[in-house]
Amino acid sequence: MRYHVLACDYDGTLSAEGKVDDDTVAALERLVRSGRRLVMVTGRELDDLASVFDRFDLFERIVAENGALLHDPARQETTALAGPPPPEFAERLRQAGVQPLSVGSVVVATREPHGETVLRTIRELGLELQVIFNKGAVMVLPSGVNKATGLTAALDALGLSPHNTVGVGDAENDHAFLSACECSVAVANALPAVKERCDVVTDRPRGAGVTELAGRILDDDLAGADPGRHHLPLGTVRDGEQVRLPPYGTRMMIAGPSGSGKSTTTAALLERVSHAGYQFCLIDPEGDYTDGIEDAVVLGDTRRAPTEEEIVQVLDDPARSVVVNLLGVPLEDRPGFFETFLPRLAALQAKCGRPSWLIVDEAHHMMPEGFRAESVELLRQFGGLLLITVHPSLVSEPVLRALNAVVAVGERPGEVLTTFVSSAGQTGPPPDEQTGTPLGDLPDDLPTGELLLLRLPGEPVRARLIPPEGERQRHLRKYAAGELGEENSFYFRGPQEALNLRAGNLTAFCRLAEGVDDGTWEYHLGRGDYSRWMASSVKDEDLAAEVAEVEKGGGSADETRRRVGELIENRYTAPAEPGGGL
Repeated sequence: MRYHVLACDYDGTLSAEGKVDDDTVAALERLVRSGRRLVMVTGRELDDLASVFDRFDLFERIVAENGALLHDPARQETTALAGPPPPEFAERLRQAGVQPLSVGSVVVATREPHGETVLRTIRELGLELQVIFNKGAVMVLPSGVNKATGLTAALDALGLSPHNTVGVGDAENDHAFLSACECSVAVANALPAVKERCDVVTDRPRGAGVTELAGRILDDDLAGADPGRHHLPLGTVRDGEQVRLPPYGTRMMIAGPSGSGKSTTTAALLERVSHAGYQFCLIDPEGDYTDGIEDAVVLGDTRRAPTEEEIVQVLDDPARSVVVNLLGVPLEDRPGFFETFLPRLAALQAKCGRPSWLIVDEAHHMMPEGFRAESVELLRQFGGLLLITVHPSLVSEPVLRALNAVVAVGERPGEVLTTFVSSAGQTGPPPDEQTGTPLGDLPDDLPTGELLLLRLPGEPVRARLIPPEGERQRHLRKYAAGELGEENSFYFRGPQEALNLRAGNLTAFCRLAEGVDDGTWEYHLGRGDYSRWMASSVKDEDLAAEVAEVEKGGGSADETRRRVGELIENRYTAPAEPGGGL
């Protein structure tokens, strides 16, 4: 289930002339019985609302006074989310003859034509207040307070996310909270400007429109209303148009050999998921994400495995994602750890729609043949699913059939797509007219930074990756001057293994490379050791691909040293130690 919350405006949306009809109340009751939660978001004062509406019990929270007040109907508790204007403000307005004038817990409200008087009084008193105009009403609130901030407070109190929320409204003051919701809906009587900015417009007005919306949510979870504004950019095609992925319903695999750009592609998509505010759970069998990801908590290390309780505790906060580091779990036990934990994770997702994305690295190891059918069905429940692998043919075939997209990078991308399509069965694209195969004429190799995306039942699209913004900074911190550890260090040993010089990061690599003899340098160069290390341990597949070209191209020891050094310098501009250049 994608949408767990319906957030409703009151006047002109739920109600007509202040009253909610019985059909609309019945529709709200059906939503509550389905397990969904209701939040009201209104500009009215709480007492005023209570005088015209007696079904507070249907709502988990009521945001009143245009975002300034939060009420919990079950506990009969009301919290002010901001401080009120000073009493002299309302007194000045009374002295100026402003009528009607309503003073709530926080909001001060009147109607047109008193807007100019209100603004003038704010300036004269030097107050930091904002004026919100809404269908003739003039509402004065502390700066930064609106229906969106109120809704955020309500969702935080419930442990829910705006990404699992549908919002419905009709007027100017609804813009902010509607845009904060994953899906925004305008009832048929809404102002034209509101309709233009919403994802869905109902056929019927007011309460009848909300009843219509409730029916659609119950029928198919608004499956036909995919808000394109949330789609995640992945790459660009030749004409510059972006290739974008839906954040919900994408079940994808990224596959390619080591050094092909697989990690960079993953980092780009993961960065966009994170920046968009979607919560994710990343299963990290080999500790490749120990440096952390923005807004994500890393659990587990080489000494200790994470516990299920720790993982769930992090995911209870919609603003936090988690990286599950399995280095503390014996290699042979890691698939079992994941499959045992998966039902707990799926239960959390069913309860509150989170985590939005499940991401599994080394999918060929974590989901091999024999992965249980019931576990495959659990995978289908997640809004977004991303598998990363160097061996797609070793991933359980039922798991591959659960996917609807694949990204291939590096050498032989056609093999990746063919494996995927053959597992997908009848849902693959139709045969190409010229080649007779479902995939058409595919390249033998993709240069660094390019990818092939196949979304079923469509055709392959070749695109250039939009690189991740934070990848360079991550490498600068960890790989230029950090400590990779003995296992991931580079060792200059030479053809006779007469040396044992350890480079624990790129800075040390540059310093040692400058001092080793030509025979040692050329020995490792000829074997492709430098690019292999940069791909597997430094985790920079783009740099690895560039260095591999130097290894293949030949040249003197001095020339190849200089070229490799320039490639490292171009990508890593962190301060080097003295003599750190090649």
